Parts: sequence; C-alpha cells; structure tokens
Amino acid sequence: MAFTAILIIAYFMALAAVARFTARHADNEDFYSGRRRSPWWAVAFGMLGASLSGVTFVSVPGMVRTSDMTYLQMCLGFIPGYVLVAFVLLPVYYKLELTSIYTFLYKRFGTSAYHTGSLFFLLSKVSGAAVRMYLACLILQRLLFDALGCPFWLTAVVILVLIWLYTHRGGIGTIVWTDCLQTLALLLALVLMIVSLLHIEGWDVMEAVAQVGASKMSRVFEFEDWGSGQYFWKQFLSGAFIVVVMTGLDQDVMQKNLTCRTLRESQKNMLVNGLLYVPVNLLFLSFGVLMYLFAARHGISLPSSGDEVMPFLCAGGYWGQGALAFFTLGIVAASLSSADSALTALTTSVCVDLFRCDTDERLRRRVHLLMCVVLLLVILSFRALNSTSVIDAVYTIASYTYGPLLGLFVFGLFNIRCQPRGRWIPLVCILSPVICYLLSLMAGRWWNYHFSYELLLINGGLTAMGLWLCACGAKGKQGEACA
Repeated sequence: MAFTAILIIAYFMALAAVARFTARHADNEDFYSGRRRSPWWAVAFGMLGASLSGVTFVSVPGMVRTSDMTYLQMCLGFIPGYVLVAFVLLPVYYKLELTSIYTFLYKRFGTSAYHTGSLFFLLSKVSGAAVRMYLACLILQRLLFDALGCPFWLTAVVILVLIWLYTHRGGIGTIVWTDCLQTLALLLALVLMIVSLLHIEGWDVMEAVAQVGASKMSRVFEFEDWGSGQYFWKQFLSGAFIVVVMTGLDQDVMQKNLTCRTLRESQKNMLVNGLLYVPVNLLFLSFGVLMYLFAARHGISLPSSGDEVMPFLCAGGYWGQGALAFFTLGIVAASLSSADSALTALTTSVCVDLFRCDTDERLRRRVHLLMCVVLLLVILSFRALNSTSVIDAVYTIASYTYGPLLGLFVFGLFNIRCQPRGRWIPLVCILSPVICYLLSLMAGRWWNYHFSYELLLINGGLTAMGLWLCACGAKGKQGEACA
C-alpha cells in the first residue's frame, strides 16, 4: 500500500511540474487554443491516452469473456473514421479558424442551431465525464483511499482539485503535454501488469502469444450472425462513424487537434492516432485473454461482471503488490487524461458558445471552477443513488445525444443551399433520439434484432431528414436561419 501511495504522489508531482513549465506565461489564447503551436506527434500520443478512460482500462480486457476479441473489428473501423475527420472536417475548422467547433453551426444555420449543438455537447460531456470520474473514484476508493480512512466525497474533491490545479492556467496548452505523460504512464502500467502475470506463470513473450492464439477467446471476426451486436459490418461501420461523431464533432477532442500549427500537421496527427488504436487495443484484449487463462489455471472464482475482474485480481494480491500499484497508476492516468480535457472543453464551450466571449480571463476562471463543482455534484449524486442502472441510463442518454450533432454537421456540410427554419431545429434534434429509442425497443421485441452502434447513424440520418423537411426552400445566407 505504501508503494502505491508513493507512486501516485510521484505521478501527481510530475503532472504539477509539467503544468508549471507549460503555463508560466499562459493567457486565454493558451487556454483555448495553445496558440496553435503544439507538435503534431505530442497531440497524437496524448490523444491515445485521453481516449482510453479509466472505464476502458478495465472494460476492454474484461469484455473478452463474452465477446472474445471482436472489439478489434470496431478498432479497424476507427481508421476510415479518422481519415474522414482529417480530410472532411479538419479543413473546415482550420479554414474558419474556429476555437469552438460549434461556431460552424452558427455560421451555417444561425443562433438556434448553434445553441442547440452546444447544449447537446454540454449535456453529453457533463454526464459522460462524471460517470467516468465516478467509476474511477470508486475503484480508487476501494484500492487506496479506504485504507487511508478517507470518505468517498473527499476522494472526489481531492481528485477534482488536483485536476483544477494543473489545468486552470494553461488549459489546452498544458493538457497536450500532461496527456503525453498520462499516456506514457497508462501504457507503462499495462506493460508492467503483463510482465507481472507472465513472471508468475513462467511464460516468455512467445509462449504468451501462443497461449492467446490457442484460446477460443482470440476470435476476432464475426461474419455469420447478422443480428448479433458483434457482426463485422456493424462493428466496422459503427467504428468509423463513432470516430466521426465522438472525435470530429466533439469539442473535447478537436480542441487538442486545433492546437497543431497547420492543417497538414493536424491531419498527420489524426491519421497516426487512428493507426495506434489497433495495436494498443490488441494489447489490452490479449491481456484480457491472459487474465482469464490465469484464473482458470489457478481455479480462481471471478466476479460475474467483466469490469470487476481486473480490479478483483489486482486487489486480491494474485499478481503481487507491484501489480496493484501499477493498476492504480493506470486507472489514475486514464481517468485524469479524459477528465482534464473534458473540463477544459466544457469551460471553452460555455465561455465561447453560450457567453460568446473568449477574451475575459476572469469569466473563464469562474466558469472553469463552476464546471469542477458541477462535475463534483453529479459524481456525488451517483454515489448517493448507488445504482448501476442509473449509470447505464446516463451512458445511454449520452450515446443518443451525439446523433443530432452528426445530423447537424452532415446537413450543414453537404446541403449548402437548403436552410432549415431556425425555430424547428431544437425540436428536430430532440425528436430524433426519442424516435431512435422507441425503434430500438421495438426491434428487440418484434424482430429479435439488437441494435449496436449503428443506431447512431439512424439518429443522425433522422436529424438530417428532419432538417430537410423543415427547410424553407430558400437559399439563405450563412449565419441567418430562416424564421
């Protein structure tokens, strides 16, 4: 336990040192755009860790028991998704010199669409970030803070205060570099946990590869059952559009990409980042197979939930205290790398999109602190409810909110001459997810068809169709929605 505490303290000290160095003379321009001088390779490497949240860190290895390694099908779909973002969306963002990507909606449709898109992002990001932070706090509470006698609320406060301390000055300019440190810590933790497992089993790397390859859980492709959520084309196409929506249309992720010096560098960062996902997730899934093989060889009774398997084995001391320390480090690194950028993106969206002000430093600092308080209140609400069904519901809601953003951007990019009536845009964006939810219920009951992430495409398509139906037919000018 002492080694774990020392490791986490050293990690936070390293984050503080990076933040202090990168935010020495920071102002609003550094906070929002990093002065557009970030090296593309740093953004690419840091984005990898930011996308692997604390939930992903434990969920991806745990999922091989029920879905084998079919998650790699989605990872392969990420690659064309990143190509679309790099060559369709990024040129628009750089041409318009955007700080908030939702300013595009104002230039294209007017204020109604602008505020609608921003509010959908805020709803999705607050709920999603709070859930990830809650689950990470819960794991850290069980592994570390319970032994120190700290209540859960204090754990959450401490973590959010630490995030606030290293982001409140430098913002995105600092996060680009702290994300690099956090990605390095996350991958190092995973590798060291694998080494610990191999050492206990007496396997070398080639023997471990052979064990994974011989396991039934190493199955990657599913081409037979088209009704399954793991069917290849569902996973592949969903992976592509998930990247378009949850990367290309997400202020959190794109704010980092827009800190690159030029469009060409940002595109290079995007493509490299997309290619890195396949080997990294292959490593996570392979570790998951080894994890279940280890439990079977030693007759260990595992929890029913895949998300609980890795914490159970680490906390149980099956791989030694070193593995527990590395696991805790990985959870902290993965959680902070997604939470700090979410906090900065929320601050940017509120200041730039809602208050329409990116020059008032006092406003920015107040909003940044307010977003910390909001996240804390949502986290503590989850703790008070103490129900996984509530968390699942929040995740479901968050997944539906990206569909309207997809429809708005697709319609805006590819239907230049058609201008929808501004007052109908919020209604269309609300009705589309509702229709998708009802469609999902009916498909399961009537046709025994279970939607996977392809529901996102239907959601976006319904939104785009609704915008077309409520268009006034006139060409309209950019930034002037028809009344």
